[in-house]
Amino acid sequence: MSELRQLQSTLNKLHLSGISEIVEQTIKDALQQKWSYSQLLTYLFAKEMELRSQRKKNLRLLKSNLDPTKTLELFQFSFNKNIPERVIKELSQCQFIDNRENLFFVGSSGVGKTHLANSIGIEACRRGYDVLFKRTSNLLDWLHSGNGDGTFDKKLKRIIKIPLLILDDFGLIQLNNNYQVYLYEIISERYEKASTMITSNRDFSEWVEVFDNPLMGSAAMDRLVHKAIKVTIPGDSFRTHQFKLNQKNIFNIDYKNVNK
Repeated sequence: MSELRQLQSTLNKLHLSGISEIVEQTIKDALQQKWSYSQLLTYLFAKEMELRSQRKKNLRLLKSNLDPTKTLELFQFSFNKNIPERVIKELSQCQFIDNRENLFFVGSSGVGKTHLANSIGIEACRRGYDVLFKRTSNLLDWLHSGNGDGTFDKKLKRIIKIPLLILDDFGLIQLNNNYQVYLYEIISERYEKASTMITSNRDFSEWVEVFDNPLMGSAAMDRLVHKAIKVTIPGDSFRTHQFKLNQKNIFNIDYKNVNK
């Protein structure tokens, strides 16, 4: 075995695959440019750290259940001038996560709440925070399934401990009694310990109706609203707007074809 192959084998055994992949070309470049030994080692280990960081980001994003295509860069702020772009971009710095603050996006269907929540979640992943994004009812379904396979406690612990939990479509579907208890426990256990982001078509004053027990609902909402930021988004549905544009384009194409 050549010295290079032996070196690559040793690097792989030490789990330094990033260095192993580039060491051959890097040695050639170092010899040509007359690098010092310290320059060579510094470069190789910097590349290893860079690769590991990228792998962690990719894994964090994969586990988050976020849509990688719904980023802040692709959000069309020009469609709705009522969306506070500067505020959204400030929130994307994720200081609210460090402060253990909650974040609410409230508005009618189609105004961009889910995209904004998803995009801030992606920014959080990029900055090293673990994130879990789920539709509220789906999260509770997933948690409840743990009763059947013995993973309930493990799933609940993950939900409680995750630095950023994103509950999409909060209050959209009526929850049964078990799910209401689960939701209350999640809110209570995360209180002042981790950030929860919520999107909802319903105004905050209606959220208490998610719980049949008014005392439970009041206690849950009291914890949610404490140290919270609410962003209300007025305006028309982007999806409806796109539908109308598509229909208009189709009509124009058909009209032109008819008049040929």
